[in-house]
Amino acid sequence: MSQFCPRFTPGGQVLYLGDADAKLAIFEEAALEGLGVHANHHGKFPDLVVYLQQENWLVLAEAASSHGPVDSKRHQELKSLFDNSTAGLVFVSCFPDRAGMRPFFPGLSWETEAWVASDPDHMIHLNGDRFLGPHY
Repeated sequence: MSQFCPRFTPGGQVLYLGDADAKLAIFEEAALEGLGVHANHHGKFPDLVVYLQQENWLVLAEAASSHGPVDSKRHQELKSLFDNSTAGLVFVSCFPDRAGMRPFFPGLSWETEAWVASDPDHMIHLNGDRFLGPHY
């Protein structure tokens, strides 16, 4: 995520960063609560949550190598988990490279983004009328 955040969430505040080894690397519970997100289900949280204050967006990123990408089931889970958010939601599936994305691509949910670390300056847009923003 060290390549993703400077490119697509510059100036954003990391509110949650899950780490399988440490179990929890960053968890800004009070900040999440302030945005209407009840953080008592952190086991179901995406791998990364970044708040972009200027846009009032929460970027929810999933590392596909850990629990899979944002497919339609995960999209609904995340929308439900963050349903009280006062910020718009942006959903991003992250892959190490195109080969790693290939088997998941057909199942990626509409109204999401896909990012490939091997091509860090580019994003695949599955939102229709929006680019990297919440879909209302």
